[in-house]
Amino acid sequence: MQEFDAIRPYSDEETPLAINNLVRDAEFLDMVGRFKAPMVARWAPALLRGWIRRWLIRRFGDVTRINDLQARLSGYVGDLVDGTTSRVTQSGLENLSKTGAYLFISNHRDIVFDPMVVNYLLFINGFNTTRIAIGDNLLSNRVFAEMMRLNKSFVVRRNMTSPREMRDAYLTLSGFINHSIDNNESIWIAQREGRAKDGLDYTDPAIIKMFYMNRKKSGLSFAEAMNRLHIVPVSIAYEYDPCDLDKARELETRARTGQYAKTKDEDTESIMKGLTGYKGHVHVHFGQPITDAEDNPKALAARIDHEMHGNYHLHSSNLVAYQQRSLHPDAHHTGESVSDSVVTAETWSPADIEATKAEMERRLQACVPPAAQNYLLDMYANPVVSALQANQPRPSTTDDSSN
Repeated sequence: MQEFDAIRPYSDEETPLAINNLVRDAEFLDMVGRFKAPMVARWAPALLRGWIRRWLIRRFGDVTRINDLQARLSGYVGDLVDGTTSRVTQSGLENLSKTGAYLFISNHRDIVFDPMVVNYLLFINGFNTTRIAIGDNLLSNRVFAEMMRLNKSFVVRRNMTSPREMRDAYLTLSGFINHSIDNNESIWIAQREGRAKDGLDYTDPAIIKMFYMNRKKSGLSFAEAMNRLHIVPVSIAYEYDPCDLDKARELETRARTGQYAKTKDEDTESIMKGLTGYKGHVHVHFGQPITDAEDNPKALAARIDHEMHGNYHLHSSNLVAYQQRSLHPDAHHTGESVSDSVVTAETWSPADIEATKAEMERRLQACVPPAAQNYLLDMYANPVVSALQANQPRPSTTDDSSN
């Protein structure tokens, strides 16, 4: 695995030292303290820091394997999930093997909670957890980088300018992903770089091409190489997005000025808001593993999107925004008629719809500037549009030149 040292997660052998370093890191201790005792963290941080260090050493000081660390953390993850959602449900795991390895390609709404909820559902249902692809932009926070490497995360390099540098980085990434699957380690990766802030979930064919780079030199056809990866499209559906106001403001700023500059700690703030903010009902659908892959990246990306959109479990928040935004010729469908056409997370009562309308209005009134309101509605409405389109006959997509 030395060839992957620059991007791989920590190994079991590196785990004890990494844990030892973290439990003596003041920044990490302060962060844990803010979670466990926010009032004490504010008024007596030094005192709390010492208590947190001793608690962590007692709880995790003897851990020597990544899987054991995740098992001990599972209760805290469960508490976090329970405390920030009304419920979490899943569908599709019955079609997967608990002893197999899969490449889970997921839509991307939240920086950390997306892979966390996937791994949480895998863990509590008796599956092995995944190795998680994260962008190197998230590693600017040293403590967060250490935590993620201890949680099976590997690095996807971004913002490269040299074509050769880009090619080498993608070849290494492709090799690591294929090596992981070959060694029965599942992978979670987002379908494109960055979150889909507008609610439009589309797979970047360049990511699919990257999967093939390492296999191409072996003589495998594109389709055969993709079949060996056991690709599983994953649809993650949040009733409410804790970062929706921030995303709407960013989209409005980009549309008005042509650009958006992140503040220094914006990614960290988004991570914390996404982890601790209320999400309502979260549903995750695991698709059937793809065993008959298309023969080119563009067609396979379209196949993944079709599966993802068609199995996205819509919430009443999506329906209300869809009706209010009027993005589509059928935008004034009733809840019942939409439910007949697409997969929904539950049956909506009139009381549910009225409560959702009130909540959506509250969020719209909180939009700053007011021009961001349409962007907020879009991010909730667009999954309905995509789902309705996915349930129409799908035209074939061929592009042999994209190999």
